[in-house]
Amino acid sequence: MKKIFKTEITGRRQGISAIELLVVVAILGIILAVVLPQFGKSRERATLDGAVGDILSVLSQARSQTLAALDSSSYGVHFDPDEVIIFKGTTFSSGNPDNIETSIISPAVISNVTLGGASGSSGEFYYERLSGSPNKSGTVTVSSPSYSTTITISATGSASAD
Repeated sequence: MKKIFKTEITGRRQGISAIELLVVVAILGIILAVVLPQFGKSRERATLDGAVGDILSVLSQARSQTLAALDSSSYGVHFDPDEVIIFKGTTFSSGNPDNIETSIISPAVISNVTLGGASGSSGEFYYERLSGSPNKSGTVTVSSPSYSTTITISATGSASAD
């Protein structure tokens, strides 16, 4: 016995009309217009969180090296808008080959450094050898176009992000 399909009964052709296709494309366009900006914001937030994590790691490393009396020296941290540098000793020198540089990935930047009451786009401090306390405490603000996080460096040497 032969099956009869709808097209054989009504004489209509099956398929998608141009209007139906345009409606589907328009709906997909609207969905993409709403969803894609959210992906961009998530990526931006993840980049900022990664930069904050990197900075906290650098602070911990400099403090640990100081407390371990590595090379019988103090270690400090210098902040620039696009990088954080661990330096050996109590004075930062930009060309020193002992410096350990960590870049901040764009769109995140260090937008403000407030240490020991002085505020600017860069700054530095070092950890005291015996106590691990910083010679200056304060905050470092890491920003992206939509978000901002403040890292606090306490007088005891611990660092935390809000």
